[in-house]
This record gives sequence, structure tokens and C-alpha cells, in this order.
Amino acid sequence: MASSGGHLAQLDALEPWWREWDRTWVTFRTDDASSRLSGEQITWGHHPTTRNVPNLLRNFVLAWRLLRRKRPDLIVSTGAALAFPFFVLAKILRIPTVYIEVYDRLDSPTLTGRLCRPFTTLFLVQWEEQRRFYPGATVIGGLL
Repeated sequence: MASSGGHLAQLDALEPWWREWDRTWVTFRTDDASSRLSGEQITWGHHPTTRNVPNLLRNFVLAWRLLRRKRPDLIVSTGAALAFPFFVLAKILRIPTVYIEVYDRLDSPTLTGRLCRPFTTLFLVQWEEQRRFYPGATVIGGLL
């Protein structure tokens, strides 16, 4: 799951890893996402998410329904705010999660990274410099 644009592009870069797995993408309905995920199973999230409590609540309901119905083996996300409800509910449902911090934030942690970290099974960063914000995170290198 990822917001459209750069967040989604980073997950797309992991295609050699995810192509063999059954998957459902959760993102926003944009031209970019529709094009990039053509032929994939997609669940459209509610946006905008920034400071939008009604959409946050809608995404919690969406996450609850989807996670109960699909019961995934793993949730992977590069953020942004769409990830938070899924990670909270995944923790409650005991579904493992992997959060990959975005590659372009070296000077401060992202809000979504800070919010999701307590609910994350495995927290990954793309640069060694990001570990100062997320001690104990695993550095995987740049995805793009």
C-alpha cells in the first residue's frame, strides 16, 4: 500500500520480489496509479488524507473490511497517511507489517513513519542517515 506518485513508484521498484505473490494494492485513484497498476487488484483509498479526519475514519473502515476479508500474510507500505489505519489494525489482527521509509527524507522523519513505527513488525530505511531518526531500523539501500 502506498500513496500514488513517488510512494507507489518505490513499491513498484520491488517488483522482482512481489511479482510471484498474490497481492492487493491500496492507493489513491489517480491517473498515475491506474496506469502503473493496470491489471492488478486495487482497492482505492480515500483522499486527501492530510488533516482530514473524515477520510482518516473512512480509511479505517476500508482497512477493517479489507483486512478481515483478505486476511493478508503481510502488509508492505512506503506510506503516506493511507498506511496508518492499516498498520494499526494489522497490529490488532496480528498481521505482520513492513514499513519502508521514503528515500527523499534525510533531514527529518516523516509523520507517517513516526506514526506507523510502533505498529510495524519490520522498519526499513533506504539511507544510513535515516537511522538517526529510527534507531534499530534496517538499511536496505535506495529503491529508485
